[in-house]
Amino acid sequence: QVQLVESGGGLVQAGGSLRLSCTASGRTFSMYAMAWFRQAPGKEREFVAVIRSNGTTSYTDSVKGRFTISRDNAKNTAYLQMITLKPEDTAVYYCASGFIMRDYTGTFTFKEMAYDYWGQGTQVTVSA
Repeated sequence: QVQLVESGGGLVQAGGSLRLSCTASGRTFSMYAMAWFRQAPGKEREFVAVIRSNGTTSYTDSVKGRFTISRDNAKNTAYLQMITLKPEDTAVYYCASGFIMRDYTGTFTFKEMAYDYWGQGTQVTVSA
């Protein structure tokens, strides 16, 4: 049984930093792409960042230069380091796991349907 468990959310002032973690079990972690999505109140869930099995990364434009996704295959854990946080980053953040071909960089990577397992979500609140 595959499980993804997020941690690291919380309340932070604008300009602050947080690091989210997502620990996976039940599948060979290194073979799968790991992504972060977020859902703000009243909005649809949106793609934030992905790290593929080959280590390459992609980000949505609004977080480029502020967020960094990484992975530690030995710990079965993916991370999302967030700096210079803004109130508009407030959302529930979800990690997701899915099989994506190593060298594939197409837009399917940014869609929820590319991922078959999801964590329960962790709240990030950025105060002004």
